[in-house]
Amino acid sequence: MDSKKIEDILGHHIPPIAVSYCTLLWEEFPFDFKLRKSRLSKVGDFTCRSGQSPQITINKDLHPFLFLMTYIHEVAHLRVHKAYGFKAEAHGEDWKKTFQMLMAPLLTTEIFPEPLLGGLQKHMASPKASSYSDTELTHLFRSQNERERNAVLLSQIPEGSVFHLHGRWFRKGKLRRTRVLCHEVKTKIQYLVPEYVPVSNTQLALL
Repeated sequence: MDSKKIEDILGHHIPPIAVSYCTLLWEEFPFDFKLRKSRLSKVGDFTCRSGQSPQITINKDLHPFLFLMTYIHEVAHLRVHKAYGFKAEAHGEDWKKTFQMLMAPLLTTEIFPEPLLGGLQKHMASPKASSYSDTELTHLFRSQNERERNAVLLSQIPEGSVFHLHGRWFRKGKLRRTRVLCHEVKTKIQYLVPEYVPVSNTQLALL
């Protein structure tokens, strides 16, 4: 994988003005970069196993603004790992400071429109492990996505309801902090799904 390939991938998924900056971040500390289908429990991740190249994956269907923030989030994990190795706390102070530093050049109206920019600036004062943990920011991201603007959210349907997500059927269970324990109808496998994910074809349970 080279910088031209990275630039090409980013050019299809983030605001054009941010492509050069994000490519430079890769050039400084290269990693394997892969796109994934929508995942139930996460939008991106960073992994690094002993003897292997570090890898970052991001869900390919994310809106450009959320894709950009997710990319920087995971690059911050990479940089903390480079500095402190496996002993680094996943979303500790070192990660927060690195994430803030890397996001700072992007927090402009040239990239993010208001009121999303204001929400991002507020969030970055003390970034959380997941943007889904920030209710206000989640709604602001959704307001920029025409497909999700008027969507029904998992948080809005009663426990016990059946819903459709990523081509599969689930039954909503108990809320656990910011994620909901959901059971896939066909396999009975349990998943922790962010409570603000948009769902479709809901069959509401009686209240």
